[in-house]
Amino acid sequence: MAISLQTLYEILLDVFEHQHWWPIDTQYHQKQHSDSRFEIMIGAILTQNTAWTNVEKALKNLKKHNTFTIDAIANVEEQNLKTMIQPSGFFNQKAQRLKFLASYLEERYERDLQKLFIQDTSEIRDELLSLPGIGPETADSILLYAGNHPVFVVDTYTKRLCRRIPFPIRSDSYADIKEFFEKQLSSIFLEKERISVYQELHALIIALAKQYCWKKKPNCNPCPLNGFCEKLL
Repeated sequence: MAISLQTLYEILLDVFEHQHWWPIDTQYHQKQHSDSRFEIMIGAILTQNTAWTNVEKALKNLKKHNTFTIDAIANVEEQNLKTMIQPSGFFNQKAQRLKFLASYLEERYERDLQKLFIQDTSEIRDELLSLPGIGPETADSILLYAGNHPVFVVDTYTKRLCRRIPFPIRSDSYADIKEFFEKQLSSIFLEKERISVYQELHALIIALAKQYCWKKKPNCNPCPLNGFCEKLL
């Protein structure tokens, strides 16, 4: 049975309620007078190929050592950074990526993220994609959650959902799924609503996947999308 993205959003919101994603430590940044957007950028890199629970441990270490700013990441010894972010896995690569990103933001934008995010969405995206270790999902996460730009983030959970629900998407490529979600949602929601809808729907799909789909044997019977799902692995 076909389902619209509006119906999907309404069902998931009714079941899981607002997710308020991306999680940041607002009180910490207020106290430290630091930019919470950079915490999101750090998290977007650390969450590559790992669970968020592991990222939280790494972020806690960075916070403990006051290494949550562009200046701090750019100047910290790389070995120390590796130790702090070790819980997130692939810490050698991620430390290099974080160091490069921080140095880049320091040199090009003088550590002022507003200068980055005030630009056109496509320009920022192309720029982020040109940096080492930043692919489409990471770039779009930074744009949506740190920059408040209206782009939809496609992750592994979204791809699996699209294999199970009969959406009219040309392929399972990142670009095609992203185009479908953005085109459909922009025809339903007002421009001023899209950013919050993109953020919520992305987080709601993750909640759905973790509770019902992302298992060796999917828990289909109680799933709120049971009547729409083709149950394809």
